[in-house]
Amino acid sequence: MSEIKNKVVVITGASSGIGEGLARRLAASSASVVLGARRTDRLETLVAQIREAGGKAEFLAVDVTRREDVEALVQLAKTTYGKVDVIINNAGLMPLSNLDRLEVHHWDRMIDVNIKGVLYGIAAGLPIFQEQKDGHFINIASTGAYRVVPTGAVYCATKFAVRAISDGLRMEVGPDIRVTTLSPGVVESELASTITDPDAAAAMVEFRANGLTPDDIARAVVYVLEQPKTVDVSEMLVRPAGGF
Repeated sequence: MSEIKNKVVVITGASSGIGEGLARRLAASSASVVLGARRTDRLETLVAQIREAGGKAEFLAVDVTRREDVEALVQLAKTTYGKVDVIINNAGLMPLSNLDRLEVHHWDRMIDVNIKGVLYGIAAGLPIFQEQKDGHFINIASTGAYRVVPTGAVYCATKFAVRAISDGLRMEVGPDIRVTTLSPGVVESELASTITDPDAAAAMVEFRANGLTPDDIARAVVYVLEQPKTVDVSEMLVRPAGGF
């Protein structure tokens, strides 16, 4: 854990699911975590529990579709701890539906959260990382970034975009800044609660019977962060055994 100890880690979408699992696991690994999400009641409880266990944590109300919110979260980390080592762009939505349902408002929201939210995290952190000559972006995509499924055209497109943005960033920033795309398979989380198509929601119940836990993904992130500065785990897929 020597590579993680005393790192300052910013996490969006931290009030539940993967984000909450990341916060707990990284704080227990001696990182200082700065957590953003819309549901501040959950963040307040989570931060209190981390502190009671001896960890370091701060939180801020954040809507990742608002660039100023994401900027404020990263600046909170910098002001509080004097640096920012890792930004985990985790916030995401998955309101699956067939395209012919024309749920354009859900398409817009997925683009705003899943793509723009990642870009805003990059915009907030990149100048700090460049000044420090050090930093690590971890962008949470999905196995849907590699395979399109019915009802998932727009969702998968947003996750393909996260892969493209991440790989482009990796090639542009040079060796001082690392970029990782982490693509989970089915994970037990509230993400499925945003599915609007009843058939897709029913299918997800079946998939979840063999799903990963948020802590499974958190342990994968620990592996990524444990690598020495000369190693960039640029892409990682984490699937349930025998699953998607």
